[in-house]
Amino acid sequence: MTRPAIFRYFKTSPEIIRIAVMMYVRFPLSLRNVEDLLHERGIDITHETERGWWGRFGQVFAAEIRRGRVDAMRAHRHRRWHLDEMFVKINGVKHYLWRAVDHVGEVLESFVAKRRDRKAALKFIRKSLRRHGTTDAIVTDRLASYGAALKALGAISKRETGRWLNNRAENSHQPFRRRERVMLRFRRMRSLQKFASLHGSIHNHFNQERHITSRAIYKDRRDAALQAWRSLGAA
Repeated sequence: MTRPAIFRYFKTSPEIIRIAVMMYVRFPLSLRNVEDLLHERGIDITHETERGWWGRFGQVFAAEIRRGRVDAMRAHRHRRWHLDEMFVKINGVKHYLWRAVDHVGEVLESFVAKRRDRKAALKFIRKSLRRHGTTDAIVTDRLASYGAALKALGAISKRETGRWLNNRAENSHQPFRRRERVMLRFRRMRSLQKFASLHGSIHNHFNQERHITSRAIYKDRRDAALQAWRSLGAA
């Protein structure tokens, strides 16, 4: 059987690479945790090998997932976006991870900046609009940078603020916070930006909103997501 092009120069099977990347990015596990779990299944790799895999193939898998979802999103107008920023320390210095989620809680965009001023907010919103198209409403907190950025874009009328309105965005930070603790924080902005983008796309792929669906529907969606994951990089 012919190996997919992206796996051509790797001795390990694509199936093992896919499951190793999925385990590390999707679950709050360290590289050594993944190494031990795979060893228990008879797969002998080192955590450094796993580091190389998620760095190389994670971007390919996330981009493939993102393309399919973005195409579907741009086919219709989004009812509402939720924007929020979270504090992340890099080498002890405070940075800001700006994140946008849609009305169903899927992560649309992640953007790392040193400040949370008008310039950073404008760049973040422009990046989100360029990739995902327009939206009917943009929910934010009362940070003045959002108002200044939306005013510059001529979209200030779409802004919504209010107590508890932005809980969807704030709750969406929790899975990433769990990963951040396991990874013992980040050392470079580039690493944070890379992992945040990967984590958002892969979390969207496997997030089936179990709390609002029946067991049968959840199982079907979970199987479909896993089957789609196993086909990534096959083209």
